[in-house]
Amino acid sequence: MTPVTDLVNAPSGQSAQVNGAQAGPTGQTRTGMTADALRAAVSDHLVYSIARPPAVLRAEHYYRALALAVRDRMQKRWMATTQDWLDLSAKVTCYLSAEFLMGPQLGNNLLNLGIEDAARQALADLGQDLDEILDCEGEPGLGNGGLGRLAACYLDSLATLERPSIGYGIRYEFGIFKQEIAEGWQVEKTDNWLVHGNPWEIDKPDASYLVNWGGHTEQYTDVTGKLRVRWVPQRVLKGVSYDTPVQGYGVNTCNTLTLWSARAVESFALDAFNTGDFYKAVDEEVVSETVSKVLYPNDEPEAGKRLRLLQQYFFVTCSLQDILSIHLQRAQLPLSALPDKWAIQLNDTHPSIAVAELMRLLIDEHQLGWDEAWDLTVRTFGYTNHTLLPEALETWPLRIFGEALPRHLELIYEINERFLTEVRARFPDDEERVGRMSLIGEEGGKSVRMAHLATVGSHAVNGVAALHSELLKSSVLKDFYELWPERFGNVTNGVTPRRFLALSNPGLRGLLDESIGPGWLTDLVRLRGLESFVDDPAFRARWREVKRANKSRLAEYVHSTTGIELDPTWMFDVQVKRIHEYKRQHLMVLHIVALYHRLKTNPGLVIPPRAFLFGGKAAPGYTMAKRIIKMITAVGATVNNDPDVNRYMKVVFLPNFNVKNAHLVYPAANLSEQISTAGKEASGTGNMKFMINGALTIGTLDGANVEIRQEAGAENFFLFGLTEDQVEAVKAEGYRPQSFVERDPELAAVLELLAGGTFTHGDSEVLRPVVDNLIHHDPFLVLADYRSYVDRQAEVSRVWLDDDVWSRMSIRNTARSGKFSSDRAIREYCDEIWGVGPMSVDL
Repeated sequence: MTPVTDLVNAPSGQSAQVNGAQAGPTGQTRTGMTADALRAAVSDHLVYSIARPPAVLRAEHYYRALALAVRDRMQKRWMATTQDWLDLSAKVTCYLSAEFLMGPQLGNNLLNLGIEDAARQALADLGQDLDEILDCEGEPGLGNGGLGRLAACYLDSLATLERPSIGYGIRYEFGIFKQEIAEGWQVEKTDNWLVHGNPWEIDKPDASYLVNWGGHTEQYTDVTGKLRVRWVPQRVLKGVSYDTPVQGYGVNTCNTLTLWSARAVESFALDAFNTGDFYKAVDEEVVSETVSKVLYPNDEPEAGKRLRLLQQYFFVTCSLQDILSIHLQRAQLPLSALPDKWAIQLNDTHPSIAVAELMRLLIDEHQLGWDEAWDLTVRTFGYTNHTLLPEALETWPLRIFGEALPRHLELIYEINERFLTEVRARFPDDEERVGRMSLIGEEGGKSVRMAHLATVGSHAVNGVAALHSELLKSSVLKDFYELWPERFGNVTNGVTPRRFLALSNPGLRGLLDESIGPGWLTDLVRLRGLESFVDDPAFRARWREVKRANKSRLAEYVHSTTGIELDPTWMFDVQVKRIHEYKRQHLMVLHIVALYHRLKTNPGLVIPPRAFLFGGKAAPGYTMAKRIIKMITAVGATVNNDPDVNRYMKVVFLPNFNVKNAHLVYPAANLSEQISTAGKEASGTGNMKFMINGALTIGTLDGANVEIRQEAGAENFFLFGLTEDQVEAVKAEGYRPQSFVERDPELAAVLELLAGGTFTHGDSEVLRPVVDNLIHHDPFLVLADYRSYVDRQAEVSRVWLDDDVWSRMSIRNTARSGKFSSDRAIREYCDEIWGVGPMSVDL
């Protein structure tokens, strides 16, 4: 290993000349892209940034030094990108999202910059292994699941497609929680993801904005004699900007993710400190910083509701103030050009308050008239709806909302009055419709309907899968669609092939590059070229070898994490996603228990061996979801330790599922479980990640499953269950889940095993609530779909026994997954909704 001091003091003649700049340590180490330049840069950072002598250096120090060296190489691209769209007044997308589940950044940035091999050689020269260094990186705790991961994929695609963009969100000090499993139960631990710092972000304390909260409003007359309103807040805090570069693949474009951290306006009260009141001296700082402490605080208590509302308003107002500052001061454009310069997308209902806040800024701060301000607002905003579930369509109790945001409530009343006048004009004598469409809900106490506000205040509203968008128009937002059909559209979600295939599945990446060329990374439709290899026995064998290696890699991780040993020759049957009743993890458990029951009652039975893998978090206050986790782990413990059964089955619950371990899970799956109740899943993106990695899907016609089946071909998809129309019909007829138990002896036996304590050491109370809920309520029709599901699983087993048939189906799934690239989705947003064109960055 070359001593760091030797590298730092190397003669200038050892420097490498890269792109016209000295890449050696005594020259310019910031921009060189060769292995020599990277080695010098890492050595430089170890001394001048990490400040550790060679004798005490550890892998995590090399990680941080390499991360800083890579960030250096992004900086010039980052500055050039921002300057270009300012100079050229290019239109910019601003993506407002409460979550950005970015995942580890080092590997992704090495890939996008095209310097993976150079980094590997540079680290080897320093006596380090790149894979070990990559493993040192933690998971940024900025999101929970699909919503945040979609936002991250979209930022990747925006940069890769060279479309100017800024992502705006919150810099949560603590993520949602770190999940541990103790005695089979989920335990939530603090996700202190920033404990070792974050080398990718740059704090910009000069980019800070004041955030008002509470108080009252008062009227006054301005200098022109017009009546105006000012907001007199009870409390003021500020948001400070932390910017992260987002590098596109194979291009110079490097866009920005701006996250806001809450601070006190004056963090230290010196007078209180000097009088001995030490707690009061820092009280304002503690209270203010609470705002950006944790992702999704429990909103069951009123204090939690207030905090979540404050979080949403906090990042929205900081973001809008930043946009207006760039627009007016740096770009020096008039407010009338706002919709021509900016396309602001609301990622679900969390940022919906932006509609009222932009109106406040335009009217109160910039003195625009109502009609002009409203025209600019509607033309600037777009709204993506991500759910059909009522509980996810946020509403805020009127009292809490009015106390927290008094000026916004006034504005929402005015928006609502003008909007309902339009509704009455279009649909006279239909007051029921007026009540349904009002921004103020009356049921269960008055509340502000945030999805309605986003819909009224946006020029474009879209769902995220073909079925979901149609259901929006026919159910949740039906009245709005009938009023403004031209505003509604669909953009089916997508995932980035850079992270979820090239980075996480290097074996398959190599096979694809060799067989169809590397162009698929930015044009996923080129995967269709794989179809010509389907009938090639040698190619199918190599395909299986790649999958086997991925399964071995996951099996090693499972063993190190849970102690459970898995055989990579078995089928890996996987369901990883947020734990929720509508996603029906418990339906998969019923199938496992059915197989267990068959093996125990028929000792001579032989079934194709399977490893069932689960992963996902339950919301801390969601008791039923947490009991489903307990059901999985209890069944798993029994199955895994029963020699009559564990020759054919193993059950694993993988704790703390996140982007980092997802890199291992998606490439290793043989079967992807997408078994939500039809009509409940907006889209799903995990289903797409499994598909592009060659997993076959068993699923209902729900969300993007519909389009996945269309693309893959019905013969390459294991379909089961009721359709959305059939689900509604069953409910309308008066669904009685007990009737399905009465006519299905195996189902009755399965439920009795669960309720009777077979998997809980004789304790019949632990799983009883889950079983009782299924038998007496079953809101997501698990029992109605049970027989169709287990029968289809029998066919899965039959197909699995034929390697060549399964391999053909697997290859075709990957080959036909091109539609589900986030590049395609972003291109549709840019071209059809935002009007944001490409802008090449020249260094």
